Amino acid sequence: MISPTVPINENFRLEALRSLDILDTESQKEFDEITALASYICDTDVALISLVDSDRQWFKSKHGITTCETPRKNSLCSHAVLHPDAPLIIKDTRKDPRFNSEPIFLEGRPVIFYAGIPLIDTNNFALGSLCVMDSKPRVLNKKQIESINSLAKQVIVLFELNKKNRDLQKIQDQLEKKNESLREFARVISHDLKTPLANIITSTDLLKLKLTSKLDEESLEYFKYIKISSFSMSNYISDILEHYESDNLLNNKPEEFYLNHLLKDIINLLSIKSNVVINFPEHDPVLECNKLALKQVLFNLIVNSVKYNDKEKVIISIESSEDENFFYFRITDNGMGIHQSKLDTVFELFTTANVTDKDGNKGNGIGLSTVKKLIEKQGGSINVTSTEKVFTTFEFSISKHLG
Repeated sequence: MISPTVPINENFRLEALRSLDILDTESQKEFDEITALASYICDTDVALISLVDSDRQWFKSKHGITTCETPRKNSLCSHAVLHPDAPLIIKDTRKDPRFNSEPIFLEGRPVIFYAGIPLIDTNNFALGSLCVMDSKPRVLNKKQIESINSLAKQVIVLFELNKKNRDLQKIQDQLEKKNESLREFARVISHDLKTPLANIITSTDLLKLKLTSKLDEESLEYFKYIKISSFSMSNYISDILEHYESDNLLNNKPEEFYLNHLLKDIINLLSIKSNVVINFPEHDPVLECNKLALKQVLFNLIVNSVKYNDKEKVIISIESSEDENFFYFRITDNGMGIHQSKLDTVFELFTTANVTDKDGNKGNGIGLSTVKKLIEKQGGSINVTSTEKVFTTFEFSISKHLG
């Protein structure tokens, strides 16, 4: 066999091939189905997706053989990439002057018939070929050639999809590293800022107590403002930390529990006042999911329902249902409501509805973002409906089939 010459654009061709990050990867069903189909269409013993590297041809998929690669110097596919505009079809290698100097064997069987369709990428580089081979002479008809040519185009499509998926995975890995850095930053900031803030609050109280008899009303208001602002900043820091640490809740294994028992635990944490009525689900359902993650979601939503409620009697109703795939929850309150123009953005980080709670404090736009993240990480979704000064309803789902 005459060794093939090297294409004039060889360095660029090899760069294009290696940019796919596909050499020496595991076999994939999608590619194996193509070689099996090519072998069936052409009625040949062997079909390969062959990629021509600098000194070898490597098989991304192989049908009819087990060999993973062969030297490039005696590779038929190396001849196919020399003329990428047309298929290389050899009826009988024994009668072809390029190959008849010595027999060609693959796993002990002679390669008599060969048909290779060059695999051309979007930049017109021939990366290798989709080829069929047999140990006896053959002739392909027009439909067979058209069919394997179409299959070769599908191979290129799969190459590009694989590359995009790998690029996306790399981006995802980079984002995860950045998120971990942000989580660590939040933890450090939380510790380093909350301690001096606590000192400010304590010092303010002591100073106010010591100077009360010497302060006028305006001065006392300044002390009050310092304390309120300090608590507001402390809450803000806590919410940021909660947002970035919420991913840790998702590591908990599903467990079985009664929903109403969980709700009672949340109410006990909140020290609900007598003017707040919370209606639990009529039937106490038994759930099996990530209990701590759900607890955080319900806690945040119930807190919002209490905080953003200007009625003399606060009424919050919690409902639950389920089907084969999801648990469903609905929380409705008779509070301030949300303006229609804000409904699409309330779940965005640091975005608020531009309203103050019943105590005159403005939210920081972190709590609902945390809720949405926890729900979506559990395979669910959340939406909100509301009428200002009448009601707000949050509905969300959690998948039963995680992990």
